[in-house]
Amino acid sequence: MMMLAQASSEPLTPLYVIGAYLVLLLGLGVITSRLFRGTSSDYFVASRSIGPFLLLMSVFGTTMTAFALVGSTGKAYEDGIGVYGLMASSSGLVHSLVFYIVGIRLWAIGKRYGYVTQIQFFRARFESPALGYLLFPILVGLVVPYLLIGLLGAGATVRAISGGMFPGVFPNGAIPSWVTGIVICGVVLFYVFLGGLRSAAWANALQTIVFMLTGIIAFTLIARALGGPAAASAKTLETRPDLLVREEHIGVLQFISYMLVPLSVGMFPHLFQHWLTARSARAFRLTVIVHPIFIAIVWVPCILIGVWAAGAGIPAPGGNVNAVLGATVGRLLHDPWMTGLLTAGILAAIMSSLDSQFVCLGTMFTSDVVVHMSRKDRFTDRQIVWMGRAFIVAVVAAVYVLTLFPSPKIFNLAVWCFSGFAGLFPLVLASLYWRRVTTAGAFASILVMVAIWLTLFWQDIIAPSEARIAEGGDMLVFGMMPVVFILAGSALALVIVSLMTKPPAREVVDRFMLRSVSNDG
Repeated sequence: MMMLAQASSEPLTPLYVIGAYLVLLLGLGVITSRLFRGTSSDYFVASRSIGPFLLLMSVFGTTMTAFALVGSTGKAYEDGIGVYGLMASSSGLVHSLVFYIVGIRLWAIGKRYGYVTQIQFFRARFESPALGYLLFPILVGLVVPYLLIGLLGAGATVRAISGGMFPGVFPNGAIPSWVTGIVICGVVLFYVFLGGLRSAAWANALQTIVFMLTGIIAFTLIARALGGPAAASAKTLETRPDLLVREEHIGVLQFISYMLVPLSVGMFPHLFQHWLTARSARAFRLTVIVHPIFIAIVWVPCILIGVWAAGAGIPAPGGNVNAVLGATVGRLLHDPWMTGLLTAGILAAIMSSLDSQFVCLGTMFTSDVVVHMSRKDRFTDRQIVWMGRAFIVAVVAAVYVLTLFPSPKIFNLAVWCFSGFAGLFPLVLASLYWRRVTTAGAFASILVMVAIWLTLFWQDIIAPSEARIAEGGDMLVFGMMPVVFILAGSALALVIVSLMTKPPAREVVDRFMLRSVSNDG
């Protein structure tokens, strides 16, 4: 109340609209929590009962983060139209391919043996508890930046549209990121705490619809404010022609190597968990077909808005390209109701990923560490659910604290995160299709991936040289993205060490080499 009392004459309507949306989300959380069946299976994988539509919306919502909306707009603002080809066009095809060749088989195996996490699968596949302990910190370490991407994107967006609303209360009168982070974490924590992945799936369905509709509306209104798509593009051609030509900012090898990054979806632990919620193999059909279409619907407007904003000379607030989308909405759309609605759509996209990731980490801490290290009958099902909830609260708190420290651009941080997951893709592919892969090969693949990833990440983000800082942009190795070397090193280590070591027992391999997948698993 004190904050509102000290607000300026700047209309607070956008914040009221955002607040109303968050209240709606809390209400949905209460309703869906009543569907909770009280079991750990229901809390962690929704009792494997999710149908085609809900699976599509939850999987798509989970893969669309601040990276897709806030990050892509900022990247296009800097590098132009070629950003669409970097991730969106290849993601549409690669994601669906991975869902088909990896997702359906993992669902069938998970249902057959009762798995709720990736690590349970890999421990059983390679008969190695130690492999699980190695994978656990790596997967958590790659998911946490993914979570940071969402919260940083939310903070940048709200700060951009709230400038001048609270003079004397916050710097520049804008709501700081730490306030937005508390609110977003609190809302997401509320509904996943109550209903687990089932609540997350229903919330994702709502939020996917919201951010897709508002994205289309935003694109239409921004284009109209700039005189139409033709006029906006003509203005960009006049002032920033370099942004309309891919070769100006993105080399051929860089462009091609980016196509390996979407393989990361094959190792996202939160996506694996969503796959396990499917009621049947047939439920995947809609996702495989429609997912690429949805990606185009979301990415094309975001890329064009970024390019047009640069062409129109709209400045990035404080030089922060993460805030370009919010700044463009605030500057061109003078209707505060519409500004609030569109900002709510951006937050919907961000929260549709955060919820699944929070539940995923809580599940991993519970199942892969505490329960795995204890006697089989030590905990009741109810106790396991409450442990999962406790870990989710701890994860949310830890991630929030990390958002208080300076971080790199959202797009760049996301690409590094995805590159790490992509480096693990040979492991999951071999575990499903190559009978000769061995436990030693799996260890070698993981360790080599981590070594290469850490080396390159250190040189680019943690301790860049003066030359690297001056160079700016994406880090390239021989003109290619780091993912090429991370993926190649991982795959070579897997194959070479597996061929040099004793093959696994046939009876073990037969459990996981599926000839085909029936509709019921």
